[in-house]
Amino acid sequence: MNVVVAVTQVLVALAFVSIPLVRHRYGAAATAGAHAELDRQGVRGSVLAENGMRFDAGGHETWAPGGIAAVMVAAAVLNVTAVSWAGTVTWIVQSLVLVVNCLVVYSQVTAVSSVRSAFARKGDPTLARIDVVALLKAAESGFPSWTWKLANARHVVVFGASLLALALTAAA
Repeated sequence: MNVVVAVTQVLVALAFVSIPLVRHRYGAAATAGAHAELDRQGVRGSVLAENGMRFDAGGHETWAPGGIAAVMVAAAVLNVTAVSWAGTVTWIVQSLVLVVNCLVVYSQVTAVSSVRSAFARKGDPTLARIDVVALLKAAESGFPSWTWKLANARHVVVFGASLLALALTAAA
């Protein structure tokens, strides 16, 4: 049973690694689309970088999913080697992964309002006049159409594999 739990953990790790891989490959195109939209709106493109908004694989878009993937692989190793406290680690990390993935889903669903709120908090009149819907749509156009399918599949894998790992750990 530990091997099955380990496999689910590796699947979760792979799902999280898919995020920076896609952003690395297509992030420049997304950024170019966002800059073109800002130009259309009469806003300097540098305003995104100045305010920490990125569409590539830099920053937390790489270290957060990469860190989660590393923790999941470590938990998988503990399960495969049948370390006595692997079950406890599984309970902790899989529960945290479920919470983190809920936050990821929430951030995707509320992206427009979150960006608007972040811009408003800055108090910068340039940011206040940006059409956020158009900006995000332009950035999204830099990613292939299958990106949303991948994101949804990733959520299914993360939620499903985590719940399965927890159920198997509970049954052990």
